[in-house]
Amino acid sequence: MTAVVVPVFNAPSETERCLAALARTVTKRTPVVIIDDASDDPDIERLLQRQPDHWYRVYNETNLGFVATANLGMALAGAADVVLLNADTEVTDGWLESLERCAASDATIASITPLTNNGEIASIPEFCRANPWPDDAERWARACRESGPPLYPEVPTGVGFCMYLRRACLDRIGEFDEQAFGRGYGEENDWCMRALEAGWRHVLCDDAFVAHQGGASFGPLGLAPGGEAMETLLKRYPDYMERVSAFIEADPMAKRRVEIVRCHEALRPEV
Repeated sequence: MTAVVVPVFNAPSETERCLAALARTVTKRTPVVIIDDASDDPDIERLLQRQPDHWYRVYNETNLGFVATANLGMALAGAADVVLLNADTEVTDGWLESLERCAASDATIASITPLTNNGEIASIPEFCRANPWPDDAERWARACRESGPPLYPEVPTGVGFCMYLRRACLDRIGEFDEQAFGRGYGEENDWCMRALEAGWRHVLCDDAFVAHQGGASFGPLGLAPGGEAMETLLKRYPDYMERVSAFIEADPMAKRRVEIVRCHEALRPEV
């Protein structure tokens, strides 16, 4: 079983879009945990009250930050595998089934990241770029599914906008490091490096697509990637950037991206 955990902080319109897509694409059998990290926008509480009754809603009394909120969600998911889903995303038809098929393909996979418009090494159509929000996320999802069999290429790290984490790996290496990575950025990279050291793998799920806006929810807290978090990461794993650079240079998804883009163009509705 896979549980979906959505940490929320303000950004009601983006969160509403995220939760509407989630409600449309998962069954009642899928546990969904939504955690409001002490939002100060009153629209958030009203929005969460309108969500399906069988979803589990948690309201933090004080703002814990993304890392602690994510850890709380993973703990509340019990023995299930977990998908951490940012509130500024929009999932598409079949997204969770695709992630679960990918997980079932190899028991040593620790994390899975779907393709997206804005997700660094998971980005499409332009690799390692923040592509614009897609006009039609479902068309990209269809293109990912219909353009050929998935490759599930191995990556040095998952990308946190939507990341599947295997419970067996969480049990083995532990959760995100709240102490070192405080209020966010770098926590998933650190977790992925710990998993690699313990013999696990990370892959892209290239037959799934999840749209990602970026910076809509936890961004207003004044957080930015780099800085202390990157310093901590590189101190722990001096070869981290080397691993990422080697993946970018090899670009194992280059041909597959071309196929997906071609399929996406073919699916364009006639005017």
